[in-house]
Amino acid sequence: MPAQNSATGAATGTAPLPPMHCLRHAVPGPPRLAALRTGTPVWLVSRHADVRQVLTDPRLNRSALYATDAPPITLAPNILDDPQSMLNIDGTDHQRLRRTVQRAFTPRAIARWRPWVASVVESLIDELIDAGSPADIVGAYTRPLPVSVISRLMGLDNLDSKRIGHWSDHALSATAYSAEEIATAMGEFYAFGTQVIVERRAAPGDDLVSSLITAAADGSMTEEQLVTLVIGLVIAGHETTMTSLGNALVYLLQEGREAWSRLAADEASASAATEQLLRGVPLGDTTDHMPGLLRRAVEEVEIGGVLIPAGSVVAADTNAANQDPGVFTSDLLTELFSPLAAPSLTFGAGPHHCLGAWLARMELELALHRLARRLPSLRLDEPVEGIDWRRGLLTRSPNALGVTW
Repeated sequence: MPAQNSATGAATGTAPLPPMHCLRHAVPGPPRLAALRTGTPVWLVSRHADVRQVLTDPRLNRSALYATDAPPITLAPNILDDPQSMLNIDGTDHQRLRRTVQRAFTPRAIARWRPWVASVVESLIDELIDAGSPADIVGAYTRPLPVSVISRLMGLDNLDSKRIGHWSDHALSATAYSAEEIATAMGEFYAFGTQVIVERRAAPGDDLVSSLITAAADGSMTEEQLVTLVIGLVIAGHETTMTSLGNALVYLLQEGREAWSRLAADEASASAATEQLLRGVPLGDTTDHMPGLLRRAVEEVEIGGVLIPAGSVVAADTNAANQDPGVFTSDLLTELFSPLAAPSLTFGAGPHHCLGAWLARMELELALHRLARRLPSLRLDEPVEGIDWRRGLLTRSPNALGVTW
């Protein structure tokens, strides 16, 4: 990995990175042995059916990755490696924690937010147009939209987007920061979450944090789990949408330019395109980390005709699975507005399926439809080879993206 100062700085002495929609993925096949950056052997699973099995089979779980006999899986632990977080707890304990959150993220609950999210989208487009062309669409649109939405949902109206971005980058670091830098940033983030809980206990409101505090009052989660849940939701609530929207615009304003007018036509077309873009444009690449969502086998299990021994670490490569030629065509140009042939695995599957999936879908659909409708001549103001990418993280998207109209 070339030298870097931070996730927001360009790597030194490297060729330009390709846009995310241009990445080549492993040809899906039977599970095969590879190795994590720590040297730990890992079974890499890439076919759609096999990946879905890994994510839904109770014989493969997250908590076993942090058992006392578990091999090392990361060089510098990030927020995903907290053994007490909801992500890394399985079974009834996980279900109990998940129930405290999921009511806010059901399709019915998200539908109630739609008019307000649409108003945020329109306000941001108004500000973009008023500021004039050219503009940075990331700073003006793809970053502030999801931050505004999660801030409102959690009652964090004074959320500092730059500070949250700093903590999020460290929380999702693969190689961008040292273990010491990550620990310092996570300490600050944890203190932020602790203070939010203290303030909300003193003055509860009609927001997700207050709901979590009420649910935790029965002893269903520890204080540490409550804080971790709050800061985890802040990250999850904006990171996926910001990343997906930025990468989708790189595609749509370049190779997918002919689809722009159809996106503007109606929300149904934007909804179909959103599903295909989430499937076809990955959130991260494999430059700095092993692809896939990790699990560990708690007993011997057969996956795709291969017997995986108990105790093995398994990586479910959702990017490859989403491009599996036995299930999908990878041609976004012709399939952008077609129904998915099978469920996308971008948000995972099974017990740990992303809680915010419906919220992210709704934000992306509205953001693309309204932007295409209001700015039909929107186009990139720079070659894709010159894009400044967020690097060294578990996700990759533009730091900035110049556009004009």
